[in-house]
Amino acid sequence: MKAKTFYKTHLATSISLLLGASMLTPALAQELNESDVEVIQVKGIRGSMIKSMDVKRSSAGIVDAINAEDIGKFPDTNLAESLQRITGVSIDRNNGEGSKVTVRGFGPERNLVTLNGRQLPTTTGDRSFDFANIAAEGVSGVEVYKTSNATVPTGGIGATINILTNKPLNNPGMHSTISAQALNDTSTNEGGVTPEFSGIYSNTSDDGKFGISISGSYSERESGNQQANVSTGWRSFDGTADQDWSGAPGANPQWGGVPKDEFQTNRPSDGDIYSVPQTTGYKFEEQQRKRTNAQLVLQYSPVENLTTTLDYTYVKKDTDTQFNDVSAWYGFSPSKNVWTDGPISSPLLYSEDYEENGVGLQDIAMGGGDYGTRDETKSLGLNLEWQVNDNLNLELDYHNSSAENSPNNEFGSSNNLAMAGFIRASSATDFTGDLPILAIRGGNAIQPSDMLVTGSVFTNNKNRADTEQTQFRGKYLLEDAGSIDFGLSLTTSENRGQTKNVQRNNWGGEGSAGAYDADLFPRKSIQNQFTDVSGGNFADFNGLYGEDYEIMDTYFAFDFHGVRDQAAELLSVQSVGDCGNSFCPSTDYASDTDRYNKEEMTAVYAQYNYDGEIGDMLYDVHVGLRYEETDVTSTSAVPGYNGAVWNGTTEVFLLSSGEREFQTQEGSYNHTLPNFNFNIEVVEDVMLRAAYSETIGRPNYSQMIGGTSLNEGARFDGGSGTSGSAALLPLESDNIDLSAEWYYAPGSYVSLGYFRKTTTNNVVIDNIPVTTGIANPANGPYQQEALAAVGADGALQRQYIYDTYGATDPLVNLVNGNIEIQGNPATDSLMIFDIETPVNESGESTFDGIEFAVQHLFGESGFGGIINYTKVDTGAEFDNFDIGASTQDVELGISDTANLVAFYEDYGWSVRLAYNWRDEFLESQYQGDVGVSPVYVEAYSQLDMTISYDVPQVEGLNIFFNAINLTDEYIRKHGRSEYQVLNVTQQGARYNLGARYTF
Repeated sequence: MKAKTFYKTHLATSISLLLGASMLTPALAQELNESDVEVIQVKGIRGSMIKSMDVKRSSAGIVDAINAEDIGKFPDTNLAESLQRITGVSIDRNNGEGSKVTVRGFGPERNLVTLNGRQLPTTTGDRSFDFANIAAEGVSGVEVYKTSNATVPTGGIGATINILTNKPLNNPGMHSTISAQALNDTSTNEGGVTPEFSGIYSNTSDDGKFGISISGSYSERESGNQQANVSTGWRSFDGTADQDWSGAPGANPQWGGVPKDEFQTNRPSDGDIYSVPQTTGYKFEEQQRKRTNAQLVLQYSPVENLTTTLDYTYVKKDTDTQFNDVSAWYGFSPSKNVWTDGPISSPLLYSEDYEENGVGLQDIAMGGGDYGTRDETKSLGLNLEWQVNDNLNLELDYHNSSAENSPNNEFGSSNNLAMAGFIRASSATDFTGDLPILAIRGGNAIQPSDMLVTGSVFTNNKNRADTEQTQFRGKYLLEDAGSIDFGLSLTTSENRGQTKNVQRNNWGGEGSAGAYDADLFPRKSIQNQFTDVSGGNFADFNGLYGEDYEIMDTYFAFDFHGVRDQAAELLSVQSVGDCGNSFCPSTDYASDTDRYNKEEMTAVYAQYNYDGEIGDMLYDVHVGLRYEETDVTSTSAVPGYNGAVWNGTTEVFLLSSGEREFQTQEGSYNHTLPNFNFNIEVVEDVMLRAAYSETIGRPNYSQMIGGTSLNEGARFDGGSGTSGSAALLPLESDNIDLSAEWYYAPGSYVSLGYFRKTTTNNVVIDNIPVTTGIANPANGPYQQEALAAVGADGALQRQYIYDTYGATDPLVNLVNGNIEIQGNPATDSLMIFDIETPVNESGESTFDGIEFAVQHLFGESGFGGIINYTKVDTGAEFDNFDIGASTQDVELGISDTANLVAFYEDYGWSVRLAYNWRDEFLESQYQGDVGVSPVYVEAYSQLDMTISYDVPQVEGLNIFFNAINLTDEYIRKHGRSEYQVLNVTQQGARYNLGARYTF
């Protein structure tokens, strides 16, 4: 068989040998070692780029890679932030840190992440992998397989991402490094400088038969963020919707609709659609993260042709979060507004005057929380590789891995202690700037004596995933006739999610205002905390409707623990937590939601590989077939409900029956997945590639779990819930890839690629209305009578019903100062629940795109850089004019991306500037409480910098400085229009200063 050759210069061959030895087969490494070439050691950024280029060039398909610059030294401090430098890869950030990866527009759930070729369980409760769990120092490289072949596990539509860790026998001798650094995150208002430590030790015996590698890292990070939110979403209406409840001809009254009167400047026309905000609020969060990674690898090669590898990986991440927030809810009493032009109209000013409308003073809501979670992953693996003879290689790999996300705080994995001061005479929001600006008449005069506790919720969430996988792989050389890859994979994946809520539903308040110590309520400014983003100031609206708006610039960063302790003594006990009152979580998971899913996957594959020549052109071709069977078993236990109580202005809460409902579903499917890869070197250093494959992406675990779960909190107009189906089919994709690559100089290349994916069986969510026999107390004769008497305001309606029937009807009560009206099955309408139900869509969707990349090293000058750009097009975009209740057949995360990296590396100095840009994309089809509505993340760019210096006086000592998000960029999200802001998150820059010693 003709060997595949790239005609490298002796220098390039030497560089590739030295830098890529861990990726070469032993035979090829020996062949190159025996060649008469000068070996020149090149590490650092140049070395990483050359290794990554060689992986790309020598691959059987379209593969991109990132490699460590040296042992224990990855290009970025975060794996996701390194991956975003690859063409077509973009990331999602959590609190300013790279977390999840999107490839070619397909989101985190559509990409399969493996560790050394093994399928990993996740701590996220779904199929997305959180890269923030993995410390970059313990990683030797990451490979991104954009085209499939039969040997690659299924599950990745966008890509399969393989994380590589150190193996001592692949890098003989003793190698070790230790590092320490200090992290300063400017996003925090409360935290300070935190430490990070890491180390790796790798050694082999003199005879090369035994190797050991030990790596570990520990890091702390104190961060924060400042947010402006319309967190409950925007309610959208046809332009004809109004607030005329008189029954007049042509009237179309809807809760949330706006009047057709003189107080609507540029009101939307009947042919437009418009949206109104449910809230405006601000949230200030502090977070502490501690991460521990450790790995032990033992390798033994008793004879030259047999290698045994035993490895154990441990990952732990503890995250603690504290927050305070302030918000104002709009009750949709008659409003006075200024509108943008249609056809999608949005308010530039939205305002409600409660004194003028006769509904009385409303609340200024404030909340606080203190909670924590722990992510923990454990993986034990065994690998046996046997070179049976010159023609046959066999490999057996087994691993048993678990991943768990669990509460790590005495107050749960999440919580919210809500308070309010009922002094809000009017409220308005200016939406003309990037930051929504809230105005409240009298709001800045709020005092601790105005505050009382309303509702609260303390939640324990626990997710556990277990994966057991056995893989048998083989390769047989057919001499001059090519080779055959073959294998078998048996994988069992189990996922269990448990939830327990302890909730108080006194959202109208309980107890007396001012019952809490005043020193628990330090006063802080809202607007002074937003230094990187600005909004309007009502200058265009003051006096328009007779009011000069008072910008809200105060909130209480109240002491969560102090208020909680006093509330536990003063207020009633409703649902009970482990502490004996309603102000702590419960570990009684057996009484609440418990969902379990099991997947059993069997795969067999065979692939034929051939290298040859067409004239002087070297080529290789790979034709494979992978057959997969998947069996799904899903079991759920959800709480049952037998009644409802109307106990807030618009809030209705379900009453537990004290019983749980159990359901089990099963499903199965199988697929035969072909692949074809063809690569040819048409002239020296110019590669053309063509690939076709069929791949699948399995549904999210939550979509496959059977049983219907109702949300305990509902609204006056109905409730919601979720259901799943174990019989869902995976997303199927037919993939075509074309690529041209020119490796025109050592370490330099230019590439242009085209890809096309045609998908079927996409899962969409239908909102199916169902009734469960629960009477709706906010939709019956009492409510209709109250509507006619006092209008559409829910608080006035409840007060009217209590004043009229509280003395005679046992279903109408005053409980701890709050009016509660229970549903009457004999008179009230049954509550309608919109159940989010996943179904497979029958149509096709097409995604295509181009990828362009240039990597260039400027000779021996020390300068170099990378430029890449990816453009993705899809025929299926979210229709902003569709205000229906069902999700649309569109893929999330589709966007264009670009990177620009420039570096200088010489005389011991290494300096790199990296710019990343991602265009606007659709993140979700759901907004807060309003159901199906789009969430767009606006275009985002970030500039990072790395500087390091090799200290000449101490061999092996390197000092470094990293700066992330140098220009303090913020993230902004909006709905159907850019004026419909949903979230603005200010995240700040972070800096690392440290030293690394290699010996």
